Amino acid sequence: MSNHTNPTSFPVAKSEAEWRQELDPTRYAILREAATERPWSGALLDEKRAGVYTCGACGAELFPSGTKFDSGSGWPSFYASINPDAVILNTDTSLGMTRTEVLCANCGSHLGHLFDDAYQTPTGDRYCMNSLSLGFKEEK
Repeated sequence: MSNHTNPTSFPVAKSEAEWRQELDPTRYAILREAATERPWSGALLDEKRAGVYTCGACGAELFPSGTKFDSGSGWPSFYASINPDAVILNTDTSLGMTRTEVLCANCGSHLGHLFDDAYQTPTGDRYCMNSLSLGFKEEK
């Protein structure tokens, strides 16, 4: 389980009971308990349309489609968030190693992890996101 910041410190503050009621069990496990979906299983992995990826819990805009790239990891990957305040980076030592967890800045939900191994991108960053932690709004 991740080390989440106090949920009352987020603009969207709900109890875990409220999140359980709103999210199906799999999304709840990923977004609120920092579980990880199986690689290559996410519906948004191969999404190619222009638009914005949003938080699967609260709908906040997180990643523009223009920053998505094929990392070969099996999860949707982005090299930058829509703006620096869209996500919160949190130290995660849950698996006996230090990683950087990515949280939605609007509701505190777990999205995935950030790695600095995307040398082919403008930033060198790989926001490795769970497909089930995201939504997608197509550009009209």
